[in-house]
Amino acid sequence: MRITRVLSAAALMLGLAAAPAAADSSPSPSASPDGDAPTRAGTSFRTATEIEQGQTATADGSAGDYLYWSFPADAGQRPTVKATVKLPETHAAETWQVDVYDGLRRRQACQYGAQTRTAAADAASVELTCVLRTVRAWSEPWANDPLPGTYYVRLTVTDLATADLGLPVGAEVRADSKDIGGSAAVDGSLTEPLVPGIAVTSRAQGGGSESESDSGSAVLSAIEPEDGWSSGWWSDRWVWTALGGVLAALAGIGGYALTRGSGRPSRVPPGA
Repeated sequence: MRITRVLSAAALMLGLAAAPAAADSSPSPSASPDGDAPTRAGTSFRTATEIEQGQTATADGSAGDYLYWSFPADAGQRPTVKATVKLPETHAAETWQVDVYDGLRRRQACQYGAQTRTAAADAASVELTCVLRTVRAWSEPWANDPLPGTYYVRLTVTDLATADLGLPVGAEVRADSKDIGGSAAVDGSLTEPLVPGIAVTSRAQGGGSESESDSGSAVLSAIEPEDGWSSGWWSDRWVWTALGGVLAALAGIGGYALTRGSGRPSRVPPGA
C-alpha cells in the first residue's frame, strides 16, 4: 500500500513537470499579420529588410539583383527559410539560390532542403528551402556553429541567360523556427546576441528634416524574438532530470522493500 501511494505521487509529479514542457514546445503564433509584412528587400547586408519569424515578406526586383532580408533566431531554435521566386512568362532556364548568414556574416550550411534549384524555360516559379542547424547558446571561437542573433537571407540567380538579365521577378520569403528544446542545450551562453547587422532607417520618423531623411542614418538592428533573447528558461531537460530523480528514489524504495523481508528474525534464539 505504501509503495502504491509513492508511485501515485511520483506520477503526479511527472505530470506537473511535463505540463510546462508541452506548453513550451507548442508552436508560437505568427509575430504579426502578413498585412504588416515588408514589401521590399534590401540590396546588401547593410540595407537588409528586417522581418519577424512567421511573416511572409514580398519584394519586386530584377533578374540578377541581390535581395536581402534579416530575421532574429534564438538559442534552441532550428530556423527554416523558404523562398519563392515568381518568374516572367517568357524566359530561358535559370538557376536560383538562397543563402543564410549569421550575425558575423558567416555563411551557414543548410542541414537539408533545396537551397539551389534550376527553373526550366518558361516555368512560372521556383521554390527554395534552407533548414539550418539548431542555434546554440554558446560555441567555441573556432567553430562555425549558428549562434543567437540576426540572420541574413540572400536570394539571387546564379545561372542566367544574358537575354534574361534585368527581367522583372517577384520574391516571397518566410522564416520559421522549430523549438528543439533541451536536447540542444549547452553549458554556456553568450553575453549578448550577435546583432551587428545594420539597417538604414529614415530620420523623418524621429522628426528630422526632409534633407536628413533622404540620407538616412545607420543604426544597429532592432529586431529580436517576440519574448526577448533567451527568455525561455524552461527546458525539457528539467523533465528528464526530475524523472531520473524519481526513478532513483523508486529504485531505492523497491530495493529496501525486497531486502528487508517480513521483519521477523530468521533464527529463533534458544529457550525462546
